[in-house]
Amino acid sequence: MNTKTNFSSFEKGALWDRILETTGVALEHGALKPIKTEGRVMEDGGVDFLVRVVESLARKEADKILQTKRSKEKREKPNPFLPYEKDMFVADISNTHRCLLNKFNVIEHHLLIVTNTFEHQETLLTVRDFQAIWRCMTEFEGLAFYNGGKIAGASQGHKHLQLIPLPMASTGRAVPMESLFEQPRKTPGVIPELPFVHAFKRFSSITNVPLVMAAQALHQMYRLMLQQVGMNPFTERKEALQSGPYNLLFTREWMLLIPRSREFFESISVNALGFAGAMLARNPKEMALIEKKGGMGVLKHTTIARS
Repeated sequence: MNTKTNFSSFEKGALWDRILETTGVALEHGALKPIKTEGRVMEDGGVDFLVRVVESLARKEADKILQTKRSKEKREKPNPFLPYEKDMFVADISNTHRCLLNKFNVIEHHLLIVTNTFEHQETLLTVRDFQAIWRCMTEFEGLAFYNGGKIAGASQGHKHLQLIPLPMASTGRAVPMESLFEQPRKTPGVIPELPFVHAFKRFSSITNVPLVMAAQALHQMYRLMLQQVGMNPFTERKEALQSGPYNLLFTREWMLLIPRSREFFESISVNALGFAGAMLARNPKEMALIEKKGGMGVLKHTTIARS
């Protein structure tokens, strides 16, 4: 385990090579434990949902991993980010954040953007948080997401954003849910086809904008979207706990925020990736549940219905 405190950030253009190098070493040492899955596309509500089911040979191990994670949530547990596992470390991003590999990844090169000191996962995101993850997003095309609280699918109490490379699959849209984003909208900030409360914003490229300015713009957008869905008015400038669970997703082109009402549909845990159009089934029974309910139906069950 590592308790590194010195700061040595990566040079511009070097992050992807660091990710590949760290992944190779972590796999070689057995520290990185990918969960092998088989993908299937299920269309529902105008979205080609990418549903992954854990491969039969990997199911026993994956069940053990997932059950262990959930049982730990029910009792006091050690913080896996303080100290973090040495083989998971990719790079320091800033004086406040570091980049780690996701140990139990379903998607290749899945990253965690973690605060160096403990901040609670239910604390509102700050400009520093956006500055850290946006620095990574200027290095490669990716989808950033945040599970705001346990009900939103967060498995750890230490604040961490997540980032996966795009596209999410070899065919189809880079993010499956994007098929709804180009439809005409009568109400600004609302996607008509989404049957639950949400806020949406498409924005012009800011990849060439100075990092601090870009982070400030993203943070302002995020706070206004929270306000749009009835959470944490933007006038409350101090860092404070969120007023309810939510998921946040954004790319270099758009941002989507969804308040949550519950974590599960039946036995299936839904986190932010569900709202990107991606779901994980642990076994054929859960796959059948998703197929019967439909991807959009699963999401609607875990959110707040639009009036």
